Amino acid sequence: MSDRQSLARALREAGVPAEHYWIEGVHEPAPTPPDFVYLRARPGGDGWETGVYERGAYEPVAEHSTEAGACAHLRTLLGV
Repeated sequence: MSDRQSLARALREAGVPAEHYWIEGVHEPAPTPPDFVYLRARPGGDGWETGVYERGAYEPVAEHSTEAGACAHLRTLLGV
């Protein structure tokens, strides 16, 4: 997946439950689930970040220079 919209579509088609992931600007479930994997722009806007949201805190797992790299990593985190 090279962009967030394509990733979100692929995850839906694969049957990944909507509350298991959060993709900034594309898939932001409401109400916010208690825990999920995420993809978001790094604070400051320099690249992308993937990680796990648990107990009210974002825990980064990896930083990515490209959106495509971040999308690929989120798929890996979800086992898709």
